[in-house]
Parts: sequence; C-alpha cells; structure tokens
Amino acid sequence: MNPELRELYQQVILDHYKDPRNYKVMEPHTHHAEGHNPLCGDQVEIFLKVEDNVIKDISFQGNGCAISKSSASLMTAFVKGRTVEDVQKDFDHFHALVMGGEISDEDREQLGKLAVLEGVKEFPMRVKCASLAWHTLIAAIKNEHEKVITE
Repeated sequence: MNPELRELYQQVILDHYKDPRNYKVMEPHTHHAEGHNPLCGDQVEIFLKVEDNVIKDISFQGNGCAISKSSASLMTAFVKGRTVEDVQKDFDHFHALVMGGEISDEDREQLGKLAVLEGVKEFPMRVKCASLAWHTLIAAIKNEHEKVITE
C-alpha cells in the first residue's frame, strides 16, 4: 500500500475512533446483541431498529481499541437503510476483505469507506478487532442472545 493511501486510511480510522458515528444506546430497539474480543478487551453492543426487513436505524456502544471502535462506527453508517439480506452479503465481503480472501473490485468498491480496514489483514491479531462489530451485528439480526466472543 502506498504511503499516501496508508495515511488517508489512518486518518479515517482515527476520525471514527475519536468521533464515532451512531454511538449511543438506542431506545426503543427491535434487535440487540453483545460482543467481546478477549484478546484485545474490545466490547460492543449493537442496537437495531428493523422494519420490513430493512435496518431503519442502528447504534452501538462499547469500549475498545481504535480499530474496533472505528470499524463499528463505519459499519453503522454503512448499513443504515440496507436490507437484512444485503447486510449479510456486505458482511461476507467485509470478512473476505479483512481476512485477505478473494473479493472483486466491484465488491470492494461497494464497501466504500469500510475498505480502509483492509490493511488489518496484514495483522492477524487485529482482524478480530475489525470484525467484532460485524459478527455482533449478524447476531443482533438473528436475535441471538448469547454474547458473541471472537476467539
């Protein structure tokens, strides 16, 4: 990755860490899940308002490293207004992106600002930080009440 692009990515991550979007406990909500990354200590709660299979609103609360918090912030901004089915596809694309898997240029482009987290694939221990909010989002959509643990 070229140095200018890496710096831009770092700026986006720090911006979302210092000023996270949708950072609150949303009441009322229709779906909720909690997640924890024991390796880094990250904790996140996801709150959703789902109507007619569309994520009408989303928020999160929690504590964690810059990657975890910025990933949750970027994710909430991205999925608001999307269908549950689209969010599952987005999760698959995001997971491939951070794991270093196969992802088409079109799918990478579709992820928009989330692509700034692609660099975590170079740091396997940080992949869990970037993906915790996503795993917790999927659990919330499925109304799973057991805490998500990334191990």
